[in-house]
Amino acid sequence: METRAGDPGAFAHFDLNRVPSPAFVVDAAAVRRNLAILKDVRDRGGIRMLAALKAFSMWSLGPTVASYLDGVCASGLYEARLGREEYGGEVATYCAGYKAQDLPEICALSDHLIFNSPGQHARFRPILDRARADGHSFDVGLRINPQHSEGDVAKYDPCQPHSRLGFPIGQLRPEHLEGIDGIHFHSLCEQDFVPLGRTWAAVEPSLKQHFGTLKWLNFGGGHHITRADYQREELIAFLQHVRAETGLDIYLEPGEAVALDAGILVGELLDVIDNDMPVAITDISATCHMPDVIEAPYRPAMLHERVGDPDAPLVRLGGPSCLAGDIIGDFALPVRPEPGQRIAFLDQAHYSMVKTNTFNGVPLPAIWLWDSETDELREVRRFDYADFKSRLS
Repeated sequence: METRAGDPGAFAHFDLNRVPSPAFVVDAAAVRRNLAILKDVRDRGGIRMLAALKAFSMWSLGPTVASYLDGVCASGLYEARLGREEYGGEVATYCAGYKAQDLPEICALSDHLIFNSPGQHARFRPILDRARADGHSFDVGLRINPQHSEGDVAKYDPCQPHSRLGFPIGQLRPEHLEGIDGIHFHSLCEQDFVPLGRTWAAVEPSLKQHFGTLKWLNFGGGHHITRADYQREELIAFLQHVRAETGLDIYLEPGEAVALDAGILVGELLDVIDNDMPVAITDISATCHMPDVIEAPYRPAMLHERVGDPDAPLVRLGGPSCLAGDIIGDFALPVRPEPGQRIAFLDQAHYSMVKTNTFNGVPLPAIWLWDSETDELREVRRFDYADFKSRLS
């Protein structure tokens, strides 16, 4: 995979030595700009817009998100709790597989509770009935699999063959929608409007007969709405059309779009060796700090990389862990590769921050919040040995 973002924005002028290494630095002004775009789409499209916590859950910005959007979508109990505690508005919870012991609390926290299959919904109906008898009010949704593939990479495609995500639309029958208030589908990944239009064309004929019994449609996430080349006017017209055609409330759940190009990961070169090419060890680990570099895989964009400069030799960057595959990639560094030099990778606020781990005892990056409009910089969180030890036994 290739990153579709990587605009340095105000980070082009940020002094990397202002923060410790390693550290995530998130630009609050960039987040606000993204949220303003999403709010404009929401308002003009006449829809509801939820921020996906699975991609970006920097809850210190919860009030900021709440001032622009309608709430959050969660992937289980913990995210639902975070959404209710730190963000305003609605909480929509979807999980591929719920545990019975978690559902009473999820019912109490959620405005929308979305199931992955009619069988799971039927199995847990008694728990839902008890929650409502206890005074909790929530809608129930069903995630469908459109059986229409738009994903560029199979393992990130929710509509891949034998997918576990969503009930195959070809199997949907009227009895499956008894007690269901809304339909949810999520089939995109870092994509623009055109694949959404094709997906709707594929599912609309099967859903049309059910519009009269439903309250809402949720088109999930994967929409790169804040990317510069996204067709936002076409999206707005589409949303207006679907809302008028169906008479239903429409939801979108952007995740990456909230924090696109809004954060960097700052690191430092620890050592440089020669092994038929320059090889540098950094305090940034692909395995621990940017696991998608290995899992996707993809090559992250580097701040000020000297792309195309024949005088800038490629340097292989790798993390400090013992994993042989802890390799970030080959880069034309903006600085001479020497111990102590700082580097930064772009567009790391989403997914990287929520996926960090402490394999090998590698320290977690600190989290800093910067406002490029005021130049205010503050540390939000610093991690230490206690954070590593507390995850073990």
